[in-house]
Amino acid sequence: MIKIERTSVMNFENAIRGARNPLNSWARMDSEYDEDGNYILGENDLSLAIRLAKAGNDHRKFLRQIFVSVDITAPLYWWKEFDTYKVGTVANSCSTMHKIHAKAFERDDFSCDRLDEGGLRALDALIEYLEGERVKFCEDKNNKQSWHNMIQLLPSSYNQMRTVTMNYENLINMYYARKTHKLAEWHTYCDWIMSLPYANELIAVKN
Repeated sequence: MIKIERTSVMNFENAIRGARNPLNSWARMDSEYDEDGNYILGENDLSLAIRLAKAGNDHRKFLRQIFVSVDITAPLYWWKEFDTYKVGTVANSCSTMHKIHAKAFERDDFSCDRLDEGGLRALDALIEYLEGERVKFCEDKNNKQSWHNMIQLLPSSYNQMRTVTMNYENLINMYYARKTHKLAEWHTYCDWIMSLPYANELIAVKN
């Protein structure tokens, strides 16, 4: 499973203005904010943005100035793949090192939506064991063995929330690298990418 929420898209106005710097064509800017505070690209600005986006990453530097911040909750096995995209992205995660003992373990803490009955029984047995070790650690914070047992047995299906900041150029790379991936989480993530403002025009730029 993957949950994507609290999306913010920022800096469209400044990015478009910067895209006009090489030709000093700021007088042709025709975008404006609507009543909800969304930046709506005018015909001139959208035409320029599309041409630059399709011209390749040497020409679409302005896309690196359109920022996206979002909270993503996903299993550790998905985050291991997401961490491929280090350049231009920043993420602050909930800490398993410091807070793994803060709440009781339960099924909802894990991505288990594709497990069969045997897999669910195995997960439930592991959750029961982890919860027992958590209780021991909460009763005695000097019990480092119970803490190590939790950390080293925590499965990659454990869900972690991170607040991630990236830009539209990052999203182009992610979309085309992952849109046909075998993990269903990537399909949900790519659907979210395509829901962003002007994604069809500025992100889905490859033929």
